[in-house]
Order: sequence, then structure tokens, then C-alpha cells
Amino acid sequence: MNIGEFGLKNGRIIGWIATRTIDMAKLGLREVESQNELAPNYEVVAFNGNRWVQVGALWEAVAKKTGEIFLQGNIDDPSMAEPLPIALFGSVEEGYRVAWRRPERRDDFGPAVRTSRDNGNPGNGGEYGFGGSTADENGGLTRESNAAELDDEVAF
Repeated sequence: MNIGEFGLKNGRIIGWIATRTIDMAKLGLREVESQNELAPNYEVVAFNGNRWVQVGALWEAVAKKTGEIFLQGNIDDPSMAEPLPIALFGSVEEGYRVAWRRPERRDDFGPAVRTSRDNGNPGNGGEYGFGGSTADENGGLTRESNAAELDDEVAF
């Protein structure tokens, strides 16, 4: 989704980004001069009415499928609930289109994928998983379970 534009004006790269809740009407890209290969290519700066303040950074990236070179990074500010990931497509000469993409949520527990070891049956009681349930549909012990094997205390 395109949410802004940048273009060359009076020798500076100036633009805007706007969404339903964000309206950054005056942004600039300031080239970063650094010997560090991990440094960004540009700082994203915003005019707050009194001065220019840094609100993000952009690094050069290459599209895997097309080989197109573009800029990617984030806009962030303490007033925002979370960083806004952006990518700029185009060039300094022709101008940049600002695209936004919702990042995929990270799953701290890993994917919920059943392996062929349990045949997709969470209660098969095989070598992997927790095994079959000892409770019937009403929450009581099933006839198949042996109450004597169940221990109320768990040693730590």
C-alpha cells in the first residue's frame, strides 16, 4: 500500500507520509556519511515546527525476485504505538514512492505444526506429545485410566 512520496526539491529529498492516523506532512531524507558498512543510507527526519528531528533510518535492499534496488527501514517516534515499516521504490532523480507492509507476527513458541510422528492425532499417545487423555467428556476419569497410577503430588 502506497502511503507517501519523496522527491528532489531545491537539492534536498523532501516528502510526506500519511495514513488514517499518521500525517507527517514534512519529511526529509538526509544522506548518512559513514565508513561503517552497517550504517543506514539515509536518516529520515521530520520537521516538528521548530527543528528537524530524526524519526527513522533507511538501508538499501535488493528484491529477491526482480533484483530491484530499494530502500527499507522504519519510522518510529515515542508518540507512536509501534514502528512503521516502510520501503521506498524509485530513485532520487525520479522520486520515491513510499510503501507500507504489515510485518508478519513473530510466534515465540514456533509454528503449530503436527508432525507425521503423531499422525495429526493429538491423543494418540505415541512416543511424541502428551499422550491420550485420562478424562472423559464430563471431566471424570475414564474407565481405561488407572486411578492408582495417578499421583496427586509432583516432585520438584
